[in-house]
Amino acid sequence: MAGVIAETRRLILRELQPSDFDALYDALADEEVSKYYPYVFDEARVHRWIDWSLENYRKEGFGLWAVCLKETGKLIGDCGLTLQNIDGRILPEIGFHIRRDCWRKGYATEAAIAVRDWAFQHTAFDALYSYCTADNVASYKTAEAAGLHFDHEYTDATGEREHVSVIYRKDFLK
Repeated sequence: MAGVIAETRRLILRELQPSDFDALYDALADEEVSKYYPYVFDEARVHRWIDWSLENYRKEGFGLWAVCLKETGKLIGDCGLTLQNIDGRILPEIGFHIRRDCWRKGYATEAAIAVRDWAFQHTAFDALYSYCTADNVASYKTAEAAGLHFDHEYTDATGEREHVSVIYRKDFLK
């Protein structure tokens, strides 16, 4: 499989491709998956999401990657590393979106751990972050299951409370 970034027991993380549109749309256009986003993804936003990911690979050497079931090759979401504005600072963030019918099976945690390990092996970042709307308990619990811990909360420019988790390289290496 071209562009493979990481493999876990059950998953393959690989670079997204334009041909992933239908499967990624199935995940991101779900109102429950996008519940804590300011919008539900439509076709144009999913196309832009893939283009943004491809640009991140080119510019940064990382981005959001396709999360595929190892057994079938089926894309069930995305997970990866992007640079995000978190409380006024541009920081490396582990982000993830998993198709609703695949929730509560540990896939997001498994993918986030693979991204965490990849990032500490292939980048010089001293810390990795994950952030989400403070009401998105499932998301920050997934980050905690991947080894991150609560760092702080802040109110963003739209008035939304954001929950920030972090893991430091020095703690990861222990």
